[in-house]
Amino acid sequence: MSFTFAPCPQAVLPVEGENNSYFPIHRVYGIARNYAAANAALGEKTEPSLFLKPADAVVYAPEGKTLELDFPQATEDLQHEVELVVAIGKEGKNIPVEEAMDYVWGYAAGLDMTRRDLQRASSAKGKPWDTAKAFDESAPMTAIKPAARTPDNEPMSLWLYVNNEKRQEGTTEEMIYSVPEIISFLSTLYVLKPGDLIMTGTPGGIGTVHAGDTLEGGVQGVGILKVKYRG
Repeated sequence: MSFTFAPCPQAVLPVEGENNSYFPIHRVYGIARNYAAANAALGEKTEPSLFLKPADAVVYAPEGKTLELDFPQATEDLQHEVELVVAIGKEGKNIPVEEAMDYVWGYAAGLDMTRRDLQRASSAKGKPWDTAKAFDESAPMTAIKPAARTPDNEPMSLWLYVNNEKRQEGTTEEMIYSVPEIISFLSTLYVLKPGDLIMTGTPGGIGTVHAGDTLEGGVQGVGILKVKYRG
């Protein structure tokens, strides 16, 4: 097989605690408005709100180090959303809720960075959120921690500090749609593949990030990441 130019590298995240072992990323699904405290006005459960990010939007944030990123272009209102990320390990479609956890390979902590001004503008015109959600380096994440090594500590707590000031705090108990429900729902729309990542939503406290800010957040028993935005 020949190519007209060299293909882009495969997007990957390292496997936590293992040398030279990597999780290849296929797709990145995002679930919006999934925490009750942040979305009390939504009312009854209908179905999850869904968006996608490209695999190469994921950028690895090594635990214990600060990942430095350029501040994104085309926004005056970049906002943070700390999330539990679920990594899928086998193929499936139309997965029953009671079988969904069998498809989980591991977990990561991640940030769903959002150009909120672009999201508002798109929503006002009935347009999709691609420019708001699917931009370069919009999904910093920790290494993938295998499910077998993740403590059975449900509900998991999530937190985020900006410049050492607490912004977000919550637990997965606040999810409107649980991890098994999300997996089951997605599998009715797509064939889930090994390498898929699911960003499961964020608790209340979403706020604006400025050039020069440092974000530090994590998910209990999964991982901690630290990101600084250069001017």
